Amino acid sequence: MENFQYILPEIFISIAIMLFLLVGVFKKNSSNLIYSLSTISLVILLALIINLSSQDKIYLFNNSYQIDNLSNYMKIILVGSGVFVMLTGSKYIQVINLNKIEYPILILSSILGMMIMISSNDLIVFYMGLELQSLALYVLASFNRDNLLSTESGLKYFVLSALSSGLLLYGCSLIYGFSESTNFDQILINSTEFNFGTTFGIVFILVGLAFKISAVPFHMWAPDVYQGSPTSVTLFFAILPKIAALSVFIKFLYTPFANMNDQWQTIIVFISIASMIFGAVAAIGQKNLKRLIAYSSISHMGYALAGLATVSNQGIQSSITYISIYLVMNLAFFSCLFMLKRNDKYYENIEDLSGLSKKHPILSFSFLIVLFSLAGIPPLAGFFAKFYVFLAVIEQSMYFLAIVGLLATVVAAFYYLRIIKIIYFDPEKEEYETSNNLGLKITLAISTIFILAYFIYPSGITEIVSKITMI
Repeated sequence: MENFQYILPEIFISIAIMLFLLVGVFKKNSSNLIYSLSTISLVILLALIINLSSQDKIYLFNNSYQIDNLSNYMKIILVGSGVFVMLTGSKYIQVINLNKIEYPILILSSILGMMIMISSNDLIVFYMGLELQSLALYVLASFNRDNLLSTESGLKYFVLSALSSGLLLYGCSLIYGFSESTNFDQILINSTEFNFGTTFGIVFILVGLAFKISAVPFHMWAPDVYQGSPTSVTLFFAILPKIAALSVFIKFLYTPFANMNDQWQTIIVFISIASMIFGAVAAIGQKNLKRLIAYSSISHMGYALAGLATVSNQGIQSSITYISIYLVMNLAFFSCLFMLKRNDKYYENIEDLSGLSKKHPILSFSFLIVLFSLAGIPPLAGFFAKFYVFLAVIEQSMYFLAIVGLLATVVAAFYYLRIIKIIYFDPEKEEYETSNNLGLKITLAISTIFILAYFIYPSGITEIVSKITMI
C-alpha cells in the first residue's frame, strides 16, 4: 500500500496500546512505567501527525478514510491536549489510588477512536471510531469503583450514551437506505433531491452528535458525570471528545449533507441557542466547581455551534478557533483545581476557594485570568474566541442568534465573577499544600500565559485555521 505512511500515527498508537497491555500483564507493579510510556507515546504520536501534515486530501481504504489539513489540525490539538491531560493528572491518580495499568491504556484507546472519527469519510468507519471512544469513556467515568458518585456517573453515561449511539446508528441506516451508500462523497452525489427519509436520518445523527458534546437538550448526563468522575477523567471528558465531535459535525454537515443545509441549519441554530441560554442560567446555582464547569461547557458548545450554523467558511473557522481556545481555558481551570490539595484530599467546591488569594496569590491570579477568559472579558483569549463567532454570525445577518449569545455571555459572567469575589474578598481558609507535580505547573503556566498574551497576536490561530477549512 503506497499510502501506508499516512496512517502511521494510527498504526503506532494501536501497537503501543497492545504492547502496554502485554507489559502490564507480564510485569508486576508496572503502572507508573506504563503511565510514563503512554505520555511519551502521545508525544511521539503528536510528532508523527505534525510530520505527516499534507496539502492535498488523501483517500484510503476505498475512499472511507480521509487525511487532509482539517483532520490533521484537529488531531494535533486532540493529541496535544491528551499530553497535557496526562501530565496534569499524574499525581492526582496516585493520591486517590487509581494508578492502575488500565487507566492510561483506556485513554490511549479513546484517543485512537477519536482519531478514527476525525478522519472518517464513511458512516461505518465513523461509527467504529465512535464506539471505540465511547467504550473507553464508560470505563473511565466509573474508574474509581470505591466512590459511589463515580460508579453512578459511569452507569448514567453508559445508559444514555448507548441510547444516543442507537439513535445515531438508526440515522446512519436511514441515510444508507435513501442514498444507497455509506460513503460521505457518494451520499452527497446521491442526495441532490430532497426526501423525508434523508432528513430524518440527519436529525437522528445530529441527536447522537449533540449528545457527545453535551448540547441541550441532550446534556442531561454532563453535570453528574463531570462531578462523579475522577477529576483527571473529567478534564479528559471536558476537552477531547468535544474536539472529535465538533470535527465530525463539520464533516457531516459540509460533506455528505452540503446540499441540504436548509434542513439542518434550523436544528443547529435551535441547539446553539438552547445550549447558550440553559448553560448560562443553570450554572448560577451550582456549588461544586466540576458541576459548574459542566454547565459552562454546555454554554460554550452553544457558541461553537453558532459558528457552524452560519453555513459559511468564516463560521467554520470561528468554531475551530473557539474550540482551540476553549481547550486551553479548560486545561488552565482544571490545573488550578489540581492545586487544591490538603492532607491527600482534593477540594472541588466553590466555598473551598474562600480567601484563596491571601495565601496563594499566584494560584488566585491564574484562577482570575481563567475565569475572566471563560466569561469573555477583553483582552483575554476567551473574548477573541467569542468575538470571532459573533463576527461570523453577524456577517450572515443572523442577528437574533448573536443577541442571544451576547445576553447569555452577560448572564454567565455573573457566576464567574462570583467565584473571583469568593477568592479575593471572602475570609481565608486553611492553606493548601504546594504541588510538586512539575507537569501540572508547566501546564498551568503555559495555558495562563497563552490566555493572557493572546491579544498580542489574536489572528494567530485564525490564520492557521483559514488554510484548512473545507468550503
